Amino acid sequence: MFWFFDWTILILIPAMILTMWAQAKVSGNLNKYSHIATKRGMSGAAIAAKMLADHGIRDVTIERLPDHKAWADHYDPKAKAIRLSAHVHDSSSIAAVSVAVHEVGHALQHNEAYMPLAFRSGMFPVVRIGSGLAVPLIIAGIAIAWFQWLTPEIASLIINIGIILFTVVVVFQLITLPVEFNASKRAMELLETGRYLSTDDEIRGGKKVLNAAALTYVAAAAVAISQLIRLLLIASRVRE
Repeated sequence: MFWFFDWTILILIPAMILTMWAQAKVSGNLNKYSHIATKRGMSGAAIAAKMLADHGIRDVTIERLPDHKAWADHYDPKAKAIRLSAHVHDSSSIAAVSVAVHEVGHALQHNEAYMPLAFRSGMFPVVRIGSGLAVPLIIAGIAIAWFQWLTPEIASLIINIGIILFTVVVVFQLITLPVEFNASKRAMELLETGRYLSTDDEIRGGKKVLNAAALTYVAAAAVAISQLIRLLLIASRVRE
């Protein structure tokens, strides 16, 4: 009975394909552009510090994460800290510089009381969440849907809880999209106007890194929405 085909799983296929594509683009671009140094030669940490100083922001610290936390870069609005992985903090590569300045973009948002950032932080105060949620959301949704084959009462209870959880996740992901896209837009403007990326090839590389990273948030949002639709359909079927 547990192996009964559930056609609602088909709803997830487009989002799953998007997730795999997004992860491939992120990995490919980070791998490529983390090995190409910028002509300016400044590390991600040095550029981040200079940009903060140029904007008069003196209460944001820049911290180096442990070596094993690769590409775990994030801005923590509660601690007012930009935390950079070793690959970003110490490197002058196109990827490192682009990622570091993206986090500066979040610090600028916080300094300007950018409403979507404040809303996201207040709703779900975790320092780094969103881009890596797609796969866990796929697994969680499938696990919750599995309970539809139990007694109607238990199935209805668990699936309704899942609907509530995924509704919250969908709202969070939709708020996250403008926050991340705005931070990337700010990053590219800062990198170009400050000539930190000084050639057309460097600028193109920086855009590829930032756009690929932003795509992972789109994928996570697509998965969350697909799972919510799927659970709503399953709930309707259980009630019938």
